[in-house]
Amino acid sequence: MPSSPEDTENTTDRTLRAGDTGHADGPGRAEHSGAAAPSAAPVDSLVLHATDNGVSWITLNRPEAMNAVTWDQRERVIALLAEASADPAVRAVVLTATGRGFCAGADLRGAPAPGPSTPGTRAPGDRVPGDVARTIRLGAQRLIAAVLDCEKPVIAAVNGTAAGIGAHLAFACDLVLAAETAKFIEVFVRRGLVPDGGGAYLLPRLIGPQRTKELMFFGDAVPASDAERLGLVNRVVPDADLKATARTWAERLADGPTRSIALAKQLVNASLESDRGTAFAAEATAQEINMTTRDANEGVASFVERRAPTYRGL
Repeated sequence: MPSSPEDTENTTDRTLRAGDTGHADGPGRAEHSGAAAPSAAPVDSLVLHATDNGVSWITLNRPEAMNAVTWDQRERVIALLAEASADPAVRAVVLTATGRGFCAGADLRGAPAPGPSTPGTRAPGDRVPGDVARTIRLGAQRLIAAVLDCEKPVIAAVNGTAAGIGAHLAFACDLVLAAETAKFIEVFVRRGLVPDGGGAYLLPRLIGPQRTKELMFFGDAVPASDAERLGLVNRVVPDADLKATARTWAERLADGPTRSIALAKQLVNASLESDRGTAFAAEATAQEINMTTRDANEGVASFVERRAPTYRGL
């Protein structure tokens, strides 16, 4: 389960030095981390993107900050996930990162200020009721929703520490692969903060309320092997094998019946907040929609003809 206190503190120290805010509660939070200001590099160098064999690879690329995600990185990831949904050539997505960290949380330095944009209407740094909730809704929650709502299956390839919103970003993905050295930390309690980015929605659905409270109340680091045992991770692989395994899984998905996978994702995501009648009705509707697709007809025809199907994602 959680790692030793010594290991937890060492991981936290590294994360803090990298610029993790852990919580997206408004501009200025990251100034207290002691980290250097976010890079002024173009966002397309901070979020690498490539499409290969039907797979959209989205890679966070601020290794010097353990990929604490900035406002413009977040917006870029959201946009890329929306593009993946709309592009018939994209049939699976991999979300990963460079360096030793997957994502050390949120770094909001450089984000637009909340509230009125008219100069002189509010002193810099002023916060009024509603600012925090608005920042959460428009920030961390939009990022998590973009993963959950993506019409293509999304694999998280977790290469290192995933803390705060970084952990929730991984848990929102449809499948989670983790390197052996990866760790997951519900870091918010260490700063006296409430979990954001959908954590209190995601974790109970994955591991139940008691396990969720243990992770959130204590904030201990959870090694990849324990995360797999708890059900937060599908598979743990040697660090050197992470990218290859992610590629194998993603290309299998990309070769599959894309629309039926999308409908299955929607049904599963909705199932835990639906009663039986609603879930059954949604299933019947999904079946009706799916049987209009080329891939469904190809699947049936290949069965009758005793051959392997060729799916085109249509």
